[in-house]
Amino acid sequence: MSWHPQYRSSKFRHVFGKPASKENCYDSVPITRSVHDNHFCAVNPHFIAVVTECAGGGAFLVIPLHQTGKLDPHYPKVCGHRGNVLDVKWNPFNDFEIASCSEDATIKIWDIPKQLLAKNLTACKKELVGHARRVGLVEWHPTAASILFSSGYDYKVMVWNLDTKEAVIMSPVKTINCHQDVILSMSFNTNGSLLATACKDRKIRVLDPRAGAVLQEASYKGHRANKVLFLGNLKKLLSTGTSRWNNRQMALWDQDDLSVPLAEEDLDGSSGVLFPFYDSDTNMLYVVGKGDGNIRYYEVSTDKPHLNYLTEYRSYNPQKGIGVMPKRGLDVSSCEIFRFYKLITTKSLIEPISMIVPRRSESYQEDIYPPTAGAQPSLTAQEWLSGMNKGPVLMSLRPGSELLSPQPLPPERPLSKPRPHTSPRLFNQTEKLAAEDGRRPLSLLEERAPRWVAEHRLEEKKTWFTNGFDIFECPPPKTENELLQMFYRQQDEIRRLRELVTQREVQAKQLELEIKNLRMGSERL
Repeated sequence: MSWHPQYRSSKFRHVFGKPASKENCYDSVPITRSVHDNHFCAVNPHFIAVVTECAGGGAFLVIPLHQTGKLDPHYPKVCGHRGNVLDVKWNPFNDFEIASCSEDATIKIWDIPKQLLAKNLTACKKELVGHARRVGLVEWHPTAASILFSSGYDYKVMVWNLDTKEAVIMSPVKTINCHQDVILSMSFNTNGSLLATACKDRKIRVLDPRAGAVLQEASYKGHRANKVLFLGNLKKLLSTGTSRWNNRQMALWDQDDLSVPLAEEDLDGSSGVLFPFYDSDTNMLYVVGKGDGNIRYYEVSTDKPHLNYLTEYRSYNPQKGIGVMPKRGLDVSSCEIFRFYKLITTKSLIEPISMIVPRRSESYQEDIYPPTAGAQPSLTAQEWLSGMNKGPVLMSLRPGSELLSPQPLPPERPLSKPRPHTSPRLFNQTEKLAAEDGRRPLSLLEERAPRWVAEHRLEEKKTWFTNGFDIFECPPPKTENELLQMFYRQQDEIRRLRELVTQREVQAKQLELEIKNLRMGSERL
């Protein structure tokens, strides 16, 4: 029998969590004390938004990402709701637009100015009025612009089209009425063609968000789901909740068959809700427990066992909520693959935690940063409502790179160059000779050009390369470590060339000796 090792080969086996230093945290932040099981925090590459305590209505703070340290107690708030704010979400395609929902049964869309707020922001861009009771969740569509989903305590999911001139939108484009209790969680698949919900009636549903039809429904008695999440393009769902013995539990489901889970895993006996986060670029699953300081992470695979435990980040400070930075806001020079923003109510602190793959090199690591979803929508609101589906527009995280699937550009017209007048007969002969020779036809000017012209063109092509690197494919070094690595590579190249020259000199001497021996032999004959 062949022996099979118990460990898996994975480049993410040694991922570790690195908390930010005290000066890089956000201190003295009045974090909300609401008992709802929401994240209460939303992050993008420019701002961090956190729901705060406020008298006489609901409010949240919008803090520039670079403004770390102690927060001014009189820092301006975004306060236009008449009830407590329950959820905030940044627009994935506009870093200066945010949606908030509240106990006052409204959803508001806010434009955040690029400069710092000088006073409280009370005027919203749009107000969405349609729910009969408080609104608990909001979610932006992942690929279509200006499409927002909301769920309320009236057991309804509403689809809103924000691509209108109206400041107050009274009716959604679609209302989904299939739930029998409060919706606890919403999640989209990669292209936004499916919506998964977890409900307080202990059922997980997969919906068609445009038609409102229930495609799959789970009535499994052994798992009470609180949160549900689509696992990228794996065609799987992950739910977190409790088992029949009241242990915190994760369950993995096939999105096409929710009758029985593919796998179940009990974690512990704590009572806090588990927030799942999935990184489709690395196939890593992060599970954050509310009320404790731990972050467990797994690697998800299509083969059994589907959930492979990696390790756990532990902390003594319990988290009230959590925010996640989009992939385009990560620090790729330190091999950061995920970043959390942990809300610590006991200390009024927001602590960034970076998940890092340990690598010696500080250069860009192509294998851990595949193309990821960018900040450009792939569909308009009307296209999505009419039935179109498209995946996200991808971008590379390499510094200085552009979108990998941009909109098609019109073809550029080549610059016209003056050509010498040639007779049709001579031109046909040139084409015929070139075709026989297997080359492209050359103009008479190119044929008559001296050799130094071709060499000059070759030198022009070579000038695009510096120190052996294509300056467009590989940018010049930005850090001292990269500069040292380039220096060592150059030294190795110089050493290799010297050895090659030495070998050639030895070969030349041997050849001269052989020629001399041959001449002496011929003279004797």
